[in-house]
Amino acid sequence: MLIRQRRHERQYQALITVLRNEIRSITGSSIGMGKRLVDIEQRLNITVEKQLELENRDPGELAYNQAAKLMEMGAGVDDLVKNCGIGRPEAELMALLHKEMHPAGSRGLEGKS
Repeated sequence: MLIRQRRHERQYQALITVLRNEIRSITGSSIGMGKRLVDIEQRLNITVEKQLELENRDPGELAYNQAAKLMEMGAGVDDLVKNCGIGRPEAELMALLHKEMHPAGSRGLEGKS
């Protein structure tokens, strides 16, 4: 009876050791996953803030930024009106300003149409 009891005790101790190792493994995995989730949450929060900033920006500002880039690439007034959704007077003003700022090689009002 005593021998049988000691055998069972050794088996239980071995089982306890296996279970402890599994618990350590699961705990380590959970901690790693938690750290990854915190990192993802921080990146998501930054993305949400940037998206809100973009949504709150003046839509006209984006059109003027795009028009300025097109003007730098040599676009004409008609191109700005057609592609940026700004009015002809604004496009002509931008062309004049661009011509004043970049007199050499500027296409300005008489540029592409």
